[in-house]
Amino acid sequence: MSRPSDHIDSPAGAPRKKGDVSQPALGFVGYLRFFWRQLTSMRTALVLLLLLALAAIPGSLVPQRSSDPNGVAQYFDDNPELADVLDWFQLFDVFGSVWFSAIYLLLFTSLIGCVIPRTTHHLKALRTPPPKTPARLERLESYESHTAEGVDAAEAIESARAQLRRSGYRVRLYNKPGELSVSAERGYLRETGNLVFHTALIGVLAAVGIGSGFSYDGQKVVVEGEPFVNVLNDFDSFNPGRFFDETTMPPYRLVLNKFSAEYELENRDAFGFASGFEADVTVYEQGAEPYDAQVMVNEPLNIMGQETYLVGNGYAPHVTVTDADGNIAFTGPIPFIPQDGNLTSLGIIKVPDALPEQIGMRGFFYPTAGQLESGAFTSTFPDLFDPLLTLNVYTGDLGIDGGTPRSVYSLNVDSMTEIVGGDSGLKSIALRPGESYELPNGLGTVTFDDASADGEGESVARFASFDVHYDPTGVWVATFAALVILGLMAGLFVPRRRVWVKAVETADGLRLEYAGLARGDDPGLAAAVQQLAQRHQASLKVRLD
Repeated sequence: MSRPSDHIDSPAGAPRKKGDVSQPALGFVGYLRFFWRQLTSMRTALVLLLLLALAAIPGSLVPQRSSDPNGVAQYFDDNPELADVLDWFQLFDVFGSVWFSAIYLLLFTSLIGCVIPRTTHHLKALRTPPPKTPARLERLESYESHTAEGVDAAEAIESARAQLRRSGYRVRLYNKPGELSVSAERGYLRETGNLVFHTALIGVLAAVGIGSGFSYDGQKVVVEGEPFVNVLNDFDSFNPGRFFDETTMPPYRLVLNKFSAEYELENRDAFGFASGFEADVTVYEQGAEPYDAQVMVNEPLNIMGQETYLVGNGYAPHVTVTDADGNIAFTGPIPFIPQDGNLTSLGIIKVPDALPEQIGMRGFFYPTAGQLESGAFTSTFPDLFDPLLTLNVYTGDLGIDGGTPRSVYSLNVDSMTEIVGGDSGLKSIALRPGESYELPNGLGTVTFDDASADGEGESVARFASFDVHYDPTGVWVATFAALVILGLMAGLFVPRRRVWVKAVETADGLRLEYAGLARGDDPGLAAAVQQLAQRHQASLKVRLD
């Protein structure tokens, strides 16, 4: 059926009668109000919350500069063209990107715009007394009626009021000619829970935002017996927040005494799997006595407000290199980075002081050496049963004299010549603890030092990789997160109900009416009204029909 021509929704150009509604143009202020109402609606807040969760997914799929700078560098080396595209979209810095920040701020604004008016309305509702008793209770969804003889109406209503108050209802008495009633309601905790949920969610967002500005993360590889000082220059990598101040770092020193690892030897199905890691350290805090402590996986050590996590481990073979004149050009442990579960590890050795040319080495360390069918070496077990060190040697310019920072875990061989291993015509160096190798052309020697030559300790030192994390808002985030859960539970499980009990004088006696009304879905309402009627009748101790 077509609409009449004078209907408000009639097509444009249809004739209109005098007095028809004409909607005015919104104007600039009107559009601002319209967009504000859309932004501060609960539907928009939920959409933005979903978008924020979706926007965080790339942060778990692509290495982030804030948490894994070495992974980002490796990604650029492995996928240079794709990495440039991802970098243009800021996918290596998702949580600091423009688009993620925009969603974050819009959600923050939307939640505030939702919570403030709802809080004002809720406070007014808490001060408003229960509504008047409806004239016809039998029309409500849950209703019971009984007739009592020899019962006073005031006594019956007073008894009902007392029971309802004990059950947590807000009550109010109403008096009309020929009838008395009590109106009761409860369940405002449901709306309070909803407001706590949204307010705490704002608190989480604010705490995370503020904490990210003042927090920092630093990574450090520490070899057994070596110290780590909590100063900026002693970290291998450091990721500060925007408002980081170096002077706020607590002064302390940590020494890794021993790193212990246990591997499964009996269960064939889990043979070689690690069953435990433990780093024994000594901590020297300024102005305090030193103390011993342990750092284990998922059990960080709190040092002056900073959490120190154990995030990795490996081996650090001790290598000594002499130059052509027999002088020691380099000596010390070199951390080799694990490449597989059996700790086949890759390491770089740089000898800038070697004469007549600088020396660079790229090698692999095998804790328990074995050979594949191709003849290539591999590690068959992660513990030190048969350690082997292999090295390829290069001479030339290491590229570090110009002052440009270079990673200690990479070697640029563009300006170097390979003299041992690879295409040099000589096999790679293969050394076991205590063995040496004479470099060609009288360039010197390379020695794999046996750290256990003195009869103490293992032949190869272990290293532990620590992550030092500071977040001043961690307690606040945890508190707001707990409030989010509590508010959500209250909003889901607390029913919002109104209940009435009416006593009406009739020719047959006193008629007692019980009724309830729920705001939203409440499958327990009928049972609640029935239980109220039974308890009330039992308290009156009279015969009821």
